[in-house]
Amino acid sequence: MTLDAKIPAGPLAEKWSKHKFNLKLVNPANKRKYDVIVVGTGLAGGAAAASLAELGYNVKAFCFQDSPRRAHSIAAQGGINAAKNYQNDGDSVYRLFYDTIKGGDYRAREGNVYRLAEVSVNIIDQCVAQGVPFAREYGGLLDNRSFGGSQVSRTFYARGTNRAAAFIRRLLRIKPPDTSWQS
Repeated sequence: MTLDAKIPAGPLAEKWSKHKFNLKLVNPANKRKYDVIVVGTGLAGGAAAASLAELGYNVKAFCFQDSPRRAHSIAAQGGINAAKNYQNDGDSVYRLFYDTIKGGDYRAREGNVYRLAEVSVNIIDQCVAQGVPFAREYGGLLDNRSFGGSQVSRTFYARGTNRAAAFIRRLLRIKPPDTSWQS
């Protein structure tokens, strides 16, 4: 059996940009003909479902938990790493790529990790636009910290799990649980 990761061929820095350029586009009139299944309703799944629905696709979101409110993004204490270089400490796409490969004991697929590092800046901007309650400094800029094995401060995080839970509920239009029977 041969494992095929379906990573495009070519130099590491150009693989996904070239692949994205060569993809066929979907006519806006045909988008409603496609059903997109999103597995997971955490921050990534919820944002993907919302973005695809805004583009006109029929989206069905599934979660393994009994409720989307129990997604891992709500319980996570870490954050999201991005090569935004807010602290002017020399962060770059390549440094994020290297830290991620090294943190995965060199077992990650390099092409996919490089693409993740490339789009990490845009992912943070999209999350902010969709209302993710990231922690902010007193001046209003996004706050970040050094977390895990990263060499620089690049982890963007939300202060308090209630804010993250409120965002997921708002994104997926979920009503808060009825807890009146508990009192």
